[in-house]
Amino acid sequence: MIRQPAWRVFASEYNDITLELPSQGEKTPSFVVSPLGAKINRVFVVGVLTDVEMVSQGGEFVRAHLSDPTGVFTIYSGQYQPEATAALQRVDVPAFVALVGKSRVYTPEEGTMLVSLRPEVVHEVDAAIRDQWILETCQQTKDRYSYMNEARKMETPTKQDLKHLGCSLELAEGIIAALNHYEDADIQRYLALIKESLQYLQPRQTPFTEPKEEKPPAPSKQVETPKKEPPSKKKATTEKKETSKQEEDTEKLVLETIQSIEGEDGAAWDDIIAACEQKKLSDIEVEEALTSLMDKGMVYEPVLGTIKTT
Repeated sequence: MIRQPAWRVFASEYNDITLELPSQGEKTPSFVVSPLGAKINRVFVVGVLTDVEMVSQGGEFVRAHLSDPTGVFTIYSGQYQPEATAALQRVDVPAFVALVGKSRVYTPEEGTMLVSLRPEVVHEVDAAIRDQWILETCQQTKDRYSYMNEARKMETPTKQDLKHLGCSLELAEGIIAALNHYEDADIQRYLALIKESLQYLQPRQTPFTEPKEEKPPAPSKQVETPKKEPPSKKKATTEKKETSKQEEDTEKLVLETIQSIEGEDGAAWDDIIAACEQKKLSDIEVEEALTSLMDKGMVYEPVLGTIKTT
């Protein structure tokens, strides 16, 4: 059996999957197909491992959750993945983790399909690796969106039509299958998820470019042009320090608020916003503070819409 490539997909796109392509024989793999056409057998994901729970006596079978900027992957690992299971149990959660896993499907009843991952490889990583994964996944998600959008414009798209646009054969096959299954899917939402995901990246320093010196226009002979005083460097530095201090104070206030209202499972996003509003903080200030606190590893999102301190 040919080893399948590991796709980079966000949790939201993966959890939206409702199409399975079962194995056609003993030596052929099964696939699941996302609304953007990712034909998945294996995935590579990086995020925050938020919990690892033993669901059998002796710890031979565990359930875990890995959070990325868009949602949460559910992971099941057992005795047939001893190294991955042991690696999950060793992690002191919450922690950044990189995971390669195979797609798994559970159908509790007709018309309902739940997807999860069976891990093959698990490694603890740092925030820089997480950031790089977000960048690469954003790019690949955007590529899938672009090809899917072009396919929707065609009357009867074929794999060859998509390959002529530069699409890989695997993605072309997935897009054709997805077009027939996800007819009314709102693929625009994935563009919004890309934008939201990029906000999770840690601030990076950009190289300073010396501005080009330009000659000022010659003053008019009739009207004397008043000279503008250059901005005070000291004043700009002071303002920057004041802004930084305000942001630190806001983050401290938001963190203290979360600690005061969180329960065992954390605090609901809406409850945090409401509590901070009573302390005269705007929604924007709170959201910016939460993003910064997540980047610093002081809080995390165990499930979408819930914040918990580390």
